[in-house]
Amino acid sequence: LAKEKFEIAKPAIAHAIAAAFEKHIAPKLDDAIFGHGAGKKGIYALKDEWEKVHGELEDIAEQDADDFFESAVDKLLHKEVLENNRRPDGRKLDEIRPLEALAGGISEMIHGTGLFYRGETHIFSAVTLGGPGDSQIIDTIEYPESKKSFMHHYNFAPFSVGETGRVGGMGGRTIGHGALAEKGLRAIIPPKETFPYTIRIVSETLSSNGSSSMGSVCASTLALMDAGVPIKRPAAGMAMGIMVASRGWGVGAGDSKYKILPDIQGPEDSHGDMDFKVAGTTEGVTAIQMDVKVTGVPVAVLNKALEQAKKARLEIIDVILKAIPAPRADISPRAPKIVTLKVKVDQIGLVIGPGGKMINGIKERTKVKDITIEDDGSVFITGKNGTAEAAAKEILALTREYVAGERLQGEVTRLMDFGAFVKIGPNTEGLVHVSEVAPFRIAKISDAVSIGEVVPVAIKEIDEKGRYNLSIKQAAPTWAEKKGLTASTETYARRESRDRGGYRPR
Repeated sequence: LAKEKFEIAKPAIAHAIAAAFEKHIAPKLDDAIFGHGAGKKGIYALKDEWEKVHGELEDIAEQDADDFFESAVDKLLHKEVLENNRRPDGRKLDEIRPLEALAGGISEMIHGTGLFYRGETHIFSAVTLGGPGDSQIIDTIEYPESKKSFMHHYNFAPFSVGETGRVGGMGGRTIGHGALAEKGLRAIIPPKETFPYTIRIVSETLSSNGSSSMGSVCASTLALMDAGVPIKRPAAGMAMGIMVASRGWGVGAGDSKYKILPDIQGPEDSHGDMDFKVAGTTEGVTAIQMDVKVTGVPVAVLNKALEQAKKARLEIIDVILKAIPAPRADISPRAPKIVTLKVKVDQIGLVIGPGGKMINGIKERTKVKDITIEDDGSVFITGKNGTAEAAAKEILALTREYVAGERLQGEVTRLMDFGAFVKIGPNTEGLVHVSEVAPFRIAKISDAVSIGEVVPVAIKEIDEKGRYNLSIKQAAPTWAEKKGLTASTETYARRESRDRGGYRPR
């Protein structure tokens, strides 16, 4: 439930604070909040002045004075918004701040960049593309031994709000904002089957004055499109606020005067009654987060807030599409190339080899960055400068299944009395029987071929044991004649011997 404002216990102290405030600060408060769009800058400046004033008072606790100042700002903001439709920066109630968008043109080193401005909220996002092997390993109770191929990280440096400070590890706010923007973007990321890359986005808050998380959704969309990621459609985000006359208002609490404010900034966020972040596309909502200071928000009011958020979101998407109408046709030349292929499940062991010998040999020969094989036989090869294509060629040759009748080129690897063994694939060889070299009989296989020679062969048959019987004369009937081979004397002697029932060499 919403907490009541802090009440000062001692009447005398309360009277002293109120008197000092009315004398020195109250006449300047309206101008500090609403004068020429002063907003949070004007409030901060006036608060500095108030600290000097109450510092001269006796027995005044700093917390009491601060609470009095914030309460006065809160009351005036609510009064002016609800009664006079005034916002601190002079905008209309349904107006969003000026928008600017830029896709690319920032760094040739980065695979994709996006810069998004909404008023004083400025976000820079950078996309890096990697192979499936670069995915983040998640090992939790909920997701044991799983991999995450899309990540969005959010940074919020102190200078973005005009402060100095130590930049250290991630805080809860930083992690939460990054996760919210990631959820808003996840719905537009293409499936692994069509875009197998690991995608990491880093959003840097350069300047913040209202909803940097939703600004990160917009800047990230620009960066994704600049990187050539084929997203389903652009996403954008907007923070909606509300000012309510009674903070005890909620579901079933009856009517209360309220005003919905799109694109809230500093004072409207700090002193408003709702921070309702909505990310989505032209087709629907992808992420929502709500913080409220009231006891609840009626459904009818929530519907109106969602309608106004959609209107603002579509306006931002129009600006994004003017900056970059569609994702780049090709990914950055600095990004790795991924070649995808599929092998049979029972061929996975063949590709990996004993102790990884086969796959490591392919990596070493082709200089490819990574080869990832999944349980269903999907193979993702990541490399640059043609290395991925070279590795894919080796894997395809290794797992190729030959059929009878195919004509190939093969290297002679061994000679036997009855024929020659010819290698037709990285892991496949077959036998050319001496009778399959030429359309006529030859005496010795060594008269026709030699080890290391490349010869044309046709697959005559594959027997029940998976052995390949090859034929040179079937692949190239005139090959033997062109090579100068002729029927040997021994051939005719064997024929006469067979006819006579014996063999006598001449």
